[in-house]
Amino acid sequence: MTFEQLQIFVAVAEREHLTQAAAVVGRTPSAVSSAIKALETYYGVELFHRVGRRIELTRVGNVFLAEARATLARVRSAETMLSELGGLRRGALAIHASQTIASYWLPPVLMRFHERYPGITLNLTVGNTRQVAEAMVEGTAEVGLVEGAVSEPALSVRTVDRDVLAVVVAPGHPWADGRRLDPEALAAESAWIMREEGSGTRTAFESALLNMGVDPQTLNVVLSFPSNEAVLSAVRSGPCAAAVSMAAAGPLVERGVLHVAGVDLGARAFSLLRHRERRQSAAGTALEDLCLEAGNVFQSSAAPHIFPRP
Repeated sequence: MTFEQLQIFVAVAEREHLTQAAAVVGRTPSAVSSAIKALETYYGVELFHRVGRRIELTRVGNVFLAEARATLARVRSAETMLSELGGLRRGALAIHASQTIASYWLPPVLMRFHERYPGITLNLTVGNTRQVAEAMVEGTAEVGLVEGAVSEPALSVRTVDRDVLAVVVAPGHPWADGRRLDPEALAAESAWIMREEGSGTRTAFESALLNMGVDPQTLNVVLSFPSNEAVLSAVRSGPCAAAVSMAAAGPLVERGVLHVAGVDLGARAFSLLRHRERRQSAAGTALEDLCLEAGNVFQSSAAPHIFPRP
């Protein structure tokens, strides 16, 4: 078994698509297919089911996937050590971040990192808070940044910035006038668009509701979406409310496309995750330092726009 075969197997397993996996590993689809078949033939196992034009992992493939990921993580750790010996002139850094951070807060930080360490390749994967925490535990990410609460014992959590959540509505919504709302009105007077389960935005919003004495289960949730952009687009198109980061909604509020309702949801933390037992690379430490330097980037610009002036 070669390192390349492991890379190809993981790429195919994660995408369940030969052509997409081939693009990721820089091989032709036929070469990828041949590599998978060679593994199956040599070890006498079936790693994938061929179902019509689709492929999907077998039970054996699922079990092997965890070991393959762990092996690749160990190889990346060895590569990281060599990159440190080279003074951060070459290497790669795997970063996982939840959506609000990845879309609005992190890109300027990554640009500064690239300017300082142009030889380090930055690989960013975007997911929700739960997915980022899982990637850190599994070792597929070295640096994780999340908006939601993380209680995984294997991870340390450090606040690097704070974000402001707000309830936004379209101009025609009854809440668009900015009047202060009683907590009871949140469940009784509007339909809601929400982020998906596991997102930091949704978790923070539900926590704020509980602090106000409102059961999140009483909200009339009509749609859930896996991105801030989809949530904002839906709110613009109908008579619904949504809780989102002002980092995402701020430009639309400034233009008058959306209005901020009179609900104080408070602030939430942007947090940096680190595995307690894995050795941190020099590249990971350098990125952490830049994240700490970048603190309060959006809080200062978003906070004044949370509530309209009376």
